[in-house]
Amino acid sequence: MLSIGELSRRTGVKVPTIRYYEETGLLEAATRTAGNQRRYGHEQLEKLAFVRHARDLGFSLEAIRALIELQDHPDRSCQEANALARDQLAGVRARIRRLQALETELQRIAEGCDGEGRAASCYVLRSLADHQHCVTDHQPEVGPGRG
Repeated sequence: MLSIGELSRRTGVKVPTIRYYEETGLLEAATRTAGNQRRYGHEQLEKLAFVRHARDLGFSLEAIRALIELQDHPDRSCQEANALARDQLAGVRARIRRLQALETELQRIAEGCDGEGRAASCYVLRSLADHQHCVTDHQPEVGPGRG
């Protein structure tokens, strides 16, 4: 049996995150000692490692929950897992395209200014003040916390 600290060290998942995963049901609740300390078994270690790896690959907690559900039912088709992986890949590719557009635009803006003039006529500042100076469509999609 592992303490929460040892589980954290072995998986690289911080203790508060482990507690959060327990609270939300992503990870089974630990057994408790007589002194009320959490104890985790090998199955929880493997599941937390799975969650950590999926998070490293950018999967949402909702998608991870669905993947765990599939993993817990090995007789089911892997079609849903494949669809989740393909959706994640599509999202990553979209972010890469956006980052490439940002790179192109920032390079153009930086190269448009020699840094020798005054702020009043600075190309960087003018470009940031008016999106119409941009040549790429690098604006993010409007979503929560944006726009």
